[in-house]
Amino acid sequence: MLALILILIPLIGSLLLFSLRGSNAGVSKNVALITALVEFVIAAYAFLSFDSQTIVEVKYAWMKDLKINFHLGIDGISLLMVTLTGFLVPLIVLSTFKYSYKKHESFYSLILLAQAALMGVFMAKDIFLFYFFYEVALIPVYFLAALWGGANAPRITFKMFVYTMFGSLFMLVAIVYLYIKASSANIQELYTAAKFLTPTSQNLLFWAFFVAFAIKMPVLPFHTWQPDTYSESPTPATMLLSGLLSKMGVYGLIRILLPLAPVGLANYGFIAMVLSIIGLIYGSVIAIQQNNIKRLIAYSSFAHMGLMAAGVLSGTLSGIQGALLQMVAHGINAVGLFFIVKIIYDRTKTRDLHSLGGITQKTPALSIYFMIIMLGSVALPLTNGFVGEFLLLKGVFDKNMWLGGIAGLTIILGAVYMLRLMQRSMFGETNAVTTKFSDVKGTEIAVLLPIAAVVLLMGIFPNVFLKITEPAVNSLLQLIHP
Repeated sequence: MLALILILIPLIGSLLLFSLRGSNAGVSKNVALITALVEFVIAAYAFLSFDSQTIVEVKYAWMKDLKINFHLGIDGISLLMVTLTGFLVPLIVLSTFKYSYKKHESFYSLILLAQAALMGVFMAKDIFLFYFFYEVALIPVYFLAALWGGANAPRITFKMFVYTMFGSLFMLVAIVYLYIKASSANIQELYTAAKFLTPTSQNLLFWAFFVAFAIKMPVLPFHTWQPDTYSESPTPATMLLSGLLSKMGVYGLIRILLPLAPVGLANYGFIAMVLSIIGLIYGSVIAIQQNNIKRLIAYSSFAHMGLMAAGVLSGTLSGIQGALLQMVAHGINAVGLFFIVKIIYDRTKTRDLHSLGGITQKTPALSIYFMIIMLGSVALPLTNGFVGEFLLLKGVFDKNMWLGGIAGLTIILGAVYMLRLMQRSMFGETNAVTTKFSDVKGTEIAVLLPIAAVVLLMGIFPNVFLKITEPAVNSLLQLIHP
């Protein structure tokens, strides 16, 4: 029942909050936080009690005549994403405690609904159930961004919605085709059925799934919705998008695309890798030129997703293991960085790098947290970003030396835009905007401290995570390279 409980708790919390209309904002915040913390405890229990042979499953008939089931399971690959979701959502909720939001019951209800759907995506063992949760996860985040975002949020988030729905149509067609061919919606059975598909069918499946997942991550050329959406959305929605929803795309590549279209991967994986790496370089260069600190983090996120996609598409153990580890690392770093941007904006009312400076003179605690998270983002050794990025680059290099060399530029470019962000915003002389900047305290420390701790712990003990995922990844590779 563990898998089912992980969905039911945030769903029940969401429904409870939705029914509390007219209540005090503090009640909504506390209900959301308690629900998210209970979910984290259960996810942490699953993580700590897991061994390489454990597969937690629950299965109920959903559409019996069609052989479609409510089938959930947790293996090593799922477990990392379940734990990441359980860890980040309480921090996202806690990050809002200093602020007030209109219709606060609906606001927190939508956050928990998104968490329930994300848990469903990462645990689904039935492909129609995967598709259902994949679509449902977008809906609450769309409303969070559109209703609580900036002045242009409704127009910009509608663009995101149209993009993702467009990609989802390709995925739905591919899923229906597979279902008709296999007479089953069980993902494990579809893996077996995919072996008997014609090369042409697998090529088409590859592109249908790739387009759907590339839009969600996003990967070039399907990225144009991302910078504006991240910039205009309220910070909690941006955290959900960057920290968790974008990971659905990478997870989909690993869980769905690779084993269902191995021939398509062999034929067209190189082209998709090239697109991903072009996006990596392009996103990094644009990030270097940004003066809006929130857009800078948005483009850096786009660049990181390109490297993860390339690593997965290499079809190597190093590439896939690196992507799984980097999904966790990037999710944690992105939430931390966007929260720091929020802190800076609330105290200065600007996101312009040219208007900032000298903040570190008055904020020793914020400076330390910012430095640790920033170093994790640039993949300094002994931080959470290092091992994942190293494995990703190795995977790409093993597949193609030239692509690996080009992708390696991310080490330099990433350091340039992140150090520029740190230098321009935190160091130098104070000015009229930053002279009264106060240090972090209370709930701000409660959010940043665990993030900084995990940045260091993951960097020091990466094998804890790699050992969990390796058996499941090896099983997956046997399907791709029989």
